[in-house]
Amino acid sequence: MTTSLPGEPGRRPGARGDLLDRSCPTRRLLDRIGTKWTSMVVKVLAETDPGELRFAELRRRIPGISQKMLSVTLQSLVRDGLAARRVEPTVPPAVHYRLTELGLSLESPLSALRVWAETHMPEIDRNNRLAGA
Repeated sequence: MTTSLPGEPGRRPGARGDLLDRSCPTRRLLDRIGTKWTSMVVKVLAETDPGELRFAELRRRIPGISQKMLSVTLQSLVRDGLAARRVEPTVPPAVHYRLTELGLSLESPLSALRVWAETHMPEIDRNNRLAGA
């Protein structure tokens, strides 16, 4: 069963998705939040005190991210309601980002995934070397 949109015939609103179904909205969401850049942006924003960072500071704190990729990632987070954007009417405009409550709720599962990756990376590297990759 695929998660439905309100008013969609033949589907129950709020039903759980089927990740194997290409049209499943949950699958599309996991595609967006499962990227390395999303994980890094959420981590940096979650650890920020007082909770808000300007675009340039975010870019400085995330090694290797391009301006375009950071922009695309932030646009996606804002569109999904995981981050909020605030613009100060200065010249040039100062743009600030922070996680919403929904975005903060994503940090815990992403953190668990990062811990798993850090814990098991030596084993994964060893398996790749043995396989000749």
